[in-house]
Amino acid sequence: MKADPCTYVIFGATGNLSRVKLMPALYHLDIAKRLPEGTRILAIGRRPWDQKKWLAEVRDMVQAKARDDFDESLFQRFSERLQYHQGDIQQEQCYRELAELLNQKNKFPKNIAFYLSISPSDFGRVMELLSNNSLFDEEYGWRRVIIEKPFGYDLDSAEALQKRISHYLTEEQIYRIDHYLGKGMVQNVLVFRFANVMLEPLWNRNYIDHIQITHSEEIGIESRGEYYNSAGAMRDMLQSHLLQLLTLVTMEPPVSMEAEALRDEKVKVLKSIRPIPKEAVHGHAFRGQYAKGHVNGEKVNGYLQEDNVPANSVTETYASMKLYIDNWRWRGVPFYMRTGKRMAKAQSTISICFRHPPLQFFRDTDVQCMNQNWVLLGIQPEECIRIEMTVKEPGLEMSTRTRSLDASFRNEDEKSIDAYEDLLLDVLKGDRSLFLRFDEVEYAWRIVDPILQTWAIERDYIATYPAGSWGPEDSRLFDKSVQSWRSSLTPECK
Repeated sequence: MKADPCTYVIFGATGNLSRVKLMPALYHLDIAKRLPEGTRILAIGRRPWDQKKWLAEVRDMVQAKARDDFDESLFQRFSERLQYHQGDIQQEQCYRELAELLNQKNKFPKNIAFYLSISPSDFGRVMELLSNNSLFDEEYGWRRVIIEKPFGYDLDSAEALQKRISHYLTEEQIYRIDHYLGKGMVQNVLVFRFANVMLEPLWNRNYIDHIQITHSEEIGIESRGEYYNSAGAMRDMLQSHLLQLLTLVTMEPPVSMEAEALRDEKVKVLKSIRPIPKEAVHGHAFRGQYAKGHVNGEKVNGYLQEDNVPANSVTETYASMKLYIDNWRWRGVPFYMRTGKRMAKAQSTISICFRHPPLQFFRDTDVQCMNQNWVLLGIQPEECIRIEMTVKEPGLEMSTRTRSLDASFRNEDEKSIDAYEDLLLDVLKGDRSLFLRFDEVEYAWRIVDPILQTWAIERDYIATYPAGSWGPEDSRLFDKSVQSWRSSLTPECK
């Protein structure tokens, strides 16, 4: 799919997301010659910077994140695409001046992508002012708007935000970005499932016992106390990233790789998830909060000791959930999902556990290690696909051990690509397959809303876990006593 030249207008260009992700990603796209000739990047910020100061700032951003390939001559070429526009996004004057600037003859491409790297509470106001100044008119080129999560605080607020946004834009113009979906290994899940015919007959309730999805972090909330205390782990990770992973692992094969076909199948999964009644929340979800502990040998504070966190907060830094998908393929298979801050290790994994064989062929032998087969998908930091199987140990005895077949998709000499590079390029191409449609957002909120509403009124107690551990004791989620959280990508003999 060919990309046309465009103008990237970045609101909040001096903020952390731009500094850490957007500018380095655009630089890497440029040096890889993936940005169309003539593409410009127009930064909007309140700081009183001139062009020289802005270029110096971008150089620092890029150098801090460059993958050992910062080159002064290449940066000079990239800098020719850059321009800074000072303005307060709350003031109409900013948009009048922006419209005048963009309308200058032959200076900026007429295709425009607006990236709103700003607080979600400002989305509506910014779109209103862009619309009032005719900046969404598509008479001479397309207009696309990229917005970051969170898409609302709950179902009601998500619907209200959508209603306001759709007053100015069509659904085809809106790109709801979930950077998780841009990760190479996440996209490889689709290839692994649908390009390997031997797997498809096994990918169902007849062979799979249960599936686990884990996203754990060693870091705490850092400087995001105010935001995090109003959000929590369920909103921050489970409702968005992990439910998206679940749809990719479980959806039916789409009729094509086109955006709408892919997203239709993801929505079908979300619609098929069994609703959790409020009276059943405690059997399907668990929350916890990290206390003081040790991470990598260093003492760290508990959540309640972090900056901007109220002393009586019951906001969860750990959340786990059990779901069922009531369709033909997955009926009766439990799906376990968890995420947490200050845990033992930073990793994202999908662990698929297969059923025990119906005939215990080795029941009268000395074989001790008869683990179930697993398919392990490492998303980050270790990107891998592993299939665990039981094999006989060398020697005269009938002893077995577990070995894994490794199908990692990156060779040692191949560099990883940041998710934002993929996604920023897809915006230019008009490829929306890795962006969220509103009904995906809506049905994801429908799944977690009963849990959040129940937790909101339970203000007296929250379980705690030591920082540096694998979280609180939540084994009651599991359907069977032999099921437990899988925390390793290497074979485990139980």
